[in-house]
Amino acid sequence: ETFLRLRGRLAEKRGWLLMSGTFESSLGWYVDLYQLGQTENDQDLKSFSLPTWTNLVIFPGGKSDPEIKALEAQFSAEWFMERFGGVPCPPKGLVLKEFRTNIHTGIDKRFQFDPLEPVFLGIDPGMAHAYAVLAIQKRDEETAAVIDEIYETGHISEDIITLCRKRPWWNKIAGGAIDYHGGRQHHDRHDCPMEVWIKKAGIPLRARQLRIQDGIERTKTSLKINPITNKPGLYINAKCRGLISELGGCPNPITGATAVYKWRMDSNNNIIGEVPDDKHNDACKALAYELV
Repeated sequence: ETFLRLRGRLAEKRGWLLMSGTFESSLGWYVDLYQLGQTENDQDLKSFSLPTWTNLVIFPGGKSDPEIKALEAQFSAEWFMERFGGVPCPPKGLVLKEFRTNIHTGIDKRFQFDPLEPVFLGIDPGMAHAYAVLAIQKRDEETAAVIDEIYETGHISEDIITLCRKRPWWNKIAGGAIDYHGGRQHHDRHDCPMEVWIKKAGIPLRARQLRIQDGIERTKTSLKINPITNKPGLYINAKCRGLISELGGCPNPITGATAVYKWRMDSNNNIIGEVPDDKHNDACKALAYELV
């Protein structure tokens, strides 16, 4: 978000922006811009990698310097190259690898709440894991925008509804979809999440029973770039950090750790099975329920 604001301020003077830093977990916009700058592009962007050992004043032996060799022996190859070699090493096995922060996220009007259009919710209830609610609007027949999210742990449906009521889009909600299991009565006979949303919020929801593969495929289709318009089918407001973290675009907003929706991998980084690891996917599921 900071980069996008800086980019906007440069437009009037046609200015240049110099950014420097270290890759942290190789997630998000910084890595995407670096990789874009490594190729020919239409944004007049160039990127350069300066490994630690190129500073010959501190490490006169270059990459063969004893201290560099000691660091290389101490850490994993990926961590060493990321922190000292200036080479991004993003998590392997991303389920939704089509996602790019520089393409799908932003803060301009495409990503903002439009008070003239209805809002639809995608909901994946949770307590120990995140309770994810995505506010989604249609931009046209082929394009949708995730304009906001609620992404919290340790809250029941009534708490989440209270948080949603405070958002500017609350009175524009026209419906939504919830996890199928959220539409089933609890064993203790308490109202299921779907019933709570209907009774407490008055929002009509569809209980969506969705095959994991179908949800993934629908989301992948939305993330694809239309070859005719050169635009994606899905926009995500940059403040939706829960969803973006699961897609591999930033650290998890609750824990601060890398928590990405991934396939199960063996020791050789080969994908195991046909179903991804069922974690770090609450917002991704909520998105799929409403997209399908």
